Amino acid sequence: MLRVRLKADGRIVEILPDGSEAALPSPLAEIAQQMRERRPAGGWVAAARAARGASADAAYARGVRARTKLTQAQFAARIGVPIETVRNWEQGKRSPRGPARALLKVIDEVPEVAFAVLSAAKPRT
Repeated sequence: MLRVRLKADGRIVEILPDGSEAALPSPLAEIAQQMRERRPAGGWVAAARAARGASADAAYARGVRARTKLTQAQFAARIGVPIETVRNWEQGKRSPRGPARALLKVIDEVPEVAFAVLSAAKPRT
């Protein structure tokens, strides 16, 4: 029985009985090479994020802060991040992800509660 494996770089290799690998000719290898050559700066994930609408993330972050009536510096201090982080979110250079996105949603819904919890939180030692 022929055992094969698709490698991350697009090559298809045969797994030999001794555990070694032997390259098999594959049209996928050629396609993978073409994709590597056409890869946008920053990679495919960054390109997809930009196409998906980093500007929508920027507008959301800007809107949440605006509704709190805080400056970027005040907002950054209240949520415990550097001011550069807030600036990058609002300018679309970065998108808030994971916990930051969840925190923005909580602040958007109940800012008084979110800021009260954040001000009462003590740093872990």
